[in-house]
Amino acid sequence: MKKVLLYIFMVLGVIVLSACGNKDTGNKGADSKESSLVYGRGTDSVSLDPITITDGESFKVARNIYETLVQFGEDDTSIKPSLAKEWEISEDQLTYTFTLQEGVKFHDGTVFNAEAVVKNFERWMNGTVDQFPYYGDMFGGFVDDKNHIIDTVKALDEHTFEIKLKKPSAALLNNLAMTAFSIASPSAIEKEGDKFGENPVGTGPFKFKSWKRNDSIELTKNEDYWQNGYPKVTKLIYRTLPDNAARLNSLVTGEIDIADGLSPSDHKRIEEDSNLQLLKRPSFNVGYLGMTMTQKPLNDSKIRQAVSLAIDRQAIVSSFFEGLATEAKNPLQPTSLGYNENTEPYTFDVEKAKGLLKESSYDGKVVELWAMPVPRPYMPDGQKVAEAIQKNLETIGMKTKIVTYEWATYLEKTRKGEAQLFLLGGTSDNGDPDNLLSLFFDESGSLNNSQLNDVKIQNWLAEARSTTDETKREEIYGEIQNRLREIVPVLPLVHSTPIVGARSNVENYKPHPTEADDLKSVIVK
Repeated sequence: MKKVLLYIFMVLGVIVLSACGNKDTGNKGADSKESSLVYGRGTDSVSLDPITITDGESFKVARNIYETLVQFGEDDTSIKPSLAKEWEISEDQLTYTFTLQEGVKFHDGTVFNAEAVVKNFERWMNGTVDQFPYYGDMFGGFVDDKNHIIDTVKALDEHTFEIKLKKPSAALLNNLAMTAFSIASPSAIEKEGDKFGENPVGTGPFKFKSWKRNDSIELTKNEDYWQNGYPKVTKLIYRTLPDNAARLNSLVTGEIDIADGLSPSDHKRIEEDSNLQLLKRPSFNVGYLGMTMTQKPLNDSKIRQAVSLAIDRQAIVSSFFEGLATEAKNPLQPTSLGYNENTEPYTFDVEKAKGLLKESSYDGKVVELWAMPVPRPYMPDGQKVAEAIQKNLETIGMKTKIVTYEWATYLEKTRKGEAQLFLLGGTSDNGDPDNLLSLFFDESGSLNNSQLNDVKIQNWLAEARSTTDETKREEIYGEIQNRLREIVPVLPLVHSTPIVGARSNVENYKPHPTEADDLKSVIVK
């Protein structure tokens, strides 16, 4: 009888301990049949069709639904195999031959093969900048454009395909590793049409389940995933929590497992909590004040110069970034090839700014200053930064009114050049200098929100894109940065080191510098 009672108490003890072990987050543990990872972020995705988007929050989710032909390293932008297991480059660097993984299927059960890859390229190449902005940026335009670098893409057999270029492309593999160029199911694209971004189908570790706009996106484990043993959790939920404090509190209480886009001031609270861990995302970003050059009064170069002299950028870094940012002098991340250390820095000179404003065409009218409505890695609190800039501009006699819009609308309106002054920025998608510089400053760049159209910069960008000599590329990018300093379409403000908080029971999570985190290896114990 004593043995029976002892056995019962032991069983009850195990049950109680098991229940306590799961209390914090509701997860059942990495080795059980069900486990979930809840990722808290500041804003919702725009779409889940990766070729149509430019925002980081959409790429975050798409990264785990889809896969690219090649991929980046765990914490850098070195190139590794993915859907393509190997590739060869011809001596003249005009032909790339890729050998694909075998036995891979899309989430809808259709087969991934060379023909599926070709159909994706055909879709991209035959689009427009309004449909597929990043394709035009990274590949010199579309199929009928004179600067389009791709000649042909064709399947050689079931698991081999070939890309022929019109001219060499230094960043081709880096471009193909970007989440924007994920391989989607051709059958699902045809079936869903314009609704594909709401019903995404890829080959990745997680399958799309549901989307509650401005609330959550739920993904489930791809049971037929071609990489054995992955993903480690059965459910991945992206939860939208716009308020920074609320997001941090949700992490503290265990409602979410990871909190991205936190305020720099949150780092102390995370470090002091034994249930949490602080992680730092390598900095690939820049936050800037944009000046739309087609909008009065910013079409006057003296006014743009006056604005650049009036902003106390070091005060912005000191006040809002808690030592987790540096003052920027170029719109290119300092870790990039071709970053120009010798660019003339922007100085804070109120008297000189006043003088330039008096000489300019400024008529005293109120200028709109657009503030981002959501936290971004390069600017965790756009409203506060806008208020600081507003005070700076008041000191030189420029009146401003702070306005904002819902995030998707904000992006669309700034892209169309509807703002006067606006806060924005970006994170490099692939580590190559062509990425941010082409996006921001190419005449047809999808993030050329300042509406810059400069012949010298256009020619330099095209030359650098097709030059494989690194020394020559560095020289060209140096010239571009000097030219941008002269024209001032944007005033670079900061390069930040974003912080990410996670529960202490989250393992194998590595924040990626591109912000598109691969979560298939993450364990929640």
